[in-house]
Amino acid sequence: MSISTTAGATNKRMPSIFWRVFGSQEAVLIVCLIALFVVVGLINPRYIAERNLSSIFLGNAYIAVAAIGMSMVIISGNIDISVGSLIGVLATISGSLAVNGYPIIVSWIVPLVIGALVTGLMGVLVAYLRIPSIVVSLGLLSILKGGLISVTAGAWISDLPAGYGLAQMRPFGIPMPIYFMVFLTTAAALWMRYTVAGRSIYAVGGNAEAARLSGISSERTIMMVFIIHGIFVGIASVLFATQLSVIQSTVPPNLELTIITASVVGGVSILGGVGTVVGSTLAAILLAAIGSSLIFINMSPYWLRAVQGMMILLTVLADLWRRQSQMSRR
Repeated sequence: MSISTTAGATNKRMPSIFWRVFGSQEAVLIVCLIALFVVVGLINPRYIAERNLSSIFLGNAYIAVAAIGMSMVIISGNIDISVGSLIGVLATISGSLAVNGYPIIVSWIVPLVIGALVTGLMGVLVAYLRIPSIVVSLGLLSILKGGLISVTAGAWISDLPAGYGLAQMRPFGIPMPIYFMVFLTTAAALWMRYTVAGRSIYAVGGNAEAARLSGISSERTIMMVFIIHGIFVGIASVLFATQLSVIQSTVPPNLELTIITASVVGGVSILGGVGTVVGSTLAAILLAAIGSSLIFINMSPYWLRAVQGMMILLTVLADLWRRQSQMSRR
């Protein structure tokens, strides 16, 4: 083989390798994060101070955890817009158990169980009764949000017992929520990639009929996804409840939008069948970093909502363009 032929083959491989490395959503998000830290750090060096970086990761790790389960739900071809209300309810239940004398471990575990039961019920309605998930979750959102305000009147839960603050623990100097975020993201990514159950989520979300013909039960898969989602919501609610010394019995404003945005911007196709939980975690960090950067460059934090909306639209349009390109090449 001549030198020119070898060089030509190498040049042809270079674009392929480049797009394989930098063409993924995860790579794009990492580049955006680095660029954001560099640019805003040059404008205001306090932005990249250890205290601010810690607050970005610590205060939003629970959103990344919730986005893991949400990503699974969206990949399966469904959605849950009640997730913010459920986190508010479960956080209130956790704090109430703690101040009423129940063992701390119980106040941490009960939200996971209740979360799985509630989303499991959603799964039954979606999988077996064929009710669209957006309708089911919209009804649940109203029930949870209205019920929480009616029962608690937005009261603050204080006098939490010593040892309850799971999110305030710092093993080896690293905040506990970061451990949860990294471990759960890694475990979920490996499970979805290398197990039959995990891959079945992609199959059902991509083409439910083809999955059925392959012997995959769409009903059982959707049920499994919603139950797992509920467990992740329960974990997120405990991290949210324990990050401060008091808990307000209300639904965090716009929390469901932030979680869904993290999933979609992270590369999860709103049409189902495509995406990774690694991308959703990176997107959750990026959204938190953008929100923090607005403060350091003296812009109104309300612009974050506009940025979230714009990112959702651009991501959905990019996904549609990618799908159409794939169809045209067939």
